[in-house]
Amino acid sequence: MKELKGVILAGGLGKRLEPLTRITNKHLLPVYNKPMIYYPLELLVSAGIKDIMIVTGGNNAGDFLKLLGNGSEFGLKHIHYTYQRGEGGIAHALKLAEDFAEGKDIVVLLGDNLVEKPINKYVERFKKQKKGARLLLKKVHDPQRFGVAVFEKNKVTKIEEKPKKPKSDYAITGIYMYDNQIFKHINKLKPSKRGELEITDVNNIYIKQGLLEYDILRGWWTDCGTHDSLIKATNLVVSKKR
Repeated sequence: MKELKGVILAGGLGKRLEPLTRITNKHLLPVYNKPMIYYPLELLVSAGIKDIMIVTGGNNAGDFLKLLGNGSEFGLKHIHYTYQRGEGGIAHALKLAEDFAEGKDIVVLLGDNLVEKPINKYVERFKKQKKGARLLLKKVHDPQRFGVAVFEKNKVTKIEEKPKKPKSDYAITGIYMYDNQIFKHINKLKPSKRGELEITDVNNIYIKQGLLEYDILRGWWTDCGTHDSLIKATNLVVSKKR
């Protein structure tokens, strides 16, 4: 069974959450009784992934070290950190973890995504894949906010980034699993119209190669990128504890 490493992407400037993010990184904001960054960390650890890197950025990157230290609170011996300058997109942030990955397969979480249930069974399915990528999808009412899966029968044939007229209501969640070819694909990318290296372009490379698998995520899922979704995340966490 292959060994996996974990990467949490917690950079960006969090402009949609202003003025809250003027004095701290978005991923350090509270969601109910914990800082946001605790949730993806706990999710990886519960899935048996103990070798983890956090990619962060902005003026408050040092606060992650103050808060998390070496990760002993989560049962870890060490947490790796790296710094992203500016906002270059998800794929750009992930590229910074290339040396950390050391050629191993990785599970990548967006630091502002929260889920209700453990992801252990999806991680185990990925471990059994000989190669390629695995994504978790979720049916949503506002797919135009996300990368959206295009289906032909039960097969994902393309992913469209924030389409005005989505061809399905299945969003790509911020949970990605990649084999060791991921960085080779990222290195071939060119910036999009937004000036960013898009993770959707990487996922479409795997689709063209016939090497992308997916699961439908069970339980609730939300991001925390806006004031409304941050409130929603807090309410969902509270409801889970009752």
